[in-house]
Amino acid sequence: MFCISSQNQQIIDSFTQVLKSHIAVATAKFPQGTSGNTIDALARQQLWQFGKEYKHGTGHGVGCFLNVHEGPCSISNRNASVPLAENMITSIEPGYYVENQYGIRIENLAYICQDNNPNFPNPMLKFEPLTLVPIDKRLINKYLLTKQELLWLNEYHQTVFRHLNQVLPAEMQSWLSEACAPI
Repeated sequence: MFCISSQNQQIIDSFTQVLKSHIAVATAKFPQGTSGNTIDALARQQLWQFGKEYKHGTGHGVGCFLNVHEGPCSISNRNASVPLAENMITSIEPGYYVENQYGIRIENLAYICQDNNPNFPNPMLKFEPLTLVPIDKRLINKYLLTKQELLWLNEYHQTVFRHLNQVLPAEMQSWLSEACAPI
């Protein structure tokens, strides 16, 4: 563990704010026909609350021909008017950067699928994570997260553990258990 200096606290708080942006997109429920511009604003709003911004898209399509940055979908504030649709794969990757000091990006791939919530009057879409890697809890200021964000993080880590524990060698399972333990 590293010493918590004011610089380190700034990094931890920035990481947590980027995590809030990531969670805002990862938990979004949206109607068919919603463009990437709309989803992009959900991520950026979390950083705008702290006077922060990033100068890249929040996500891009991933496919079988170009592999990354494959259209037509994009989650961006620039030319992302193509509606997000079921069965698309996209990245979710908000970030924050301080020139010559540090940069943060939390990036996962996600699959767009039906929400299938019987309580909703209209069909909705949502993101399901494809990338299953623990998020480093040493960089999280849990006091900046809402109860819902903490719940998402703990559920995400449960999903990671459930899928990876069975395929990891025994010597790595204790690390995974600690990395995925609830906050």
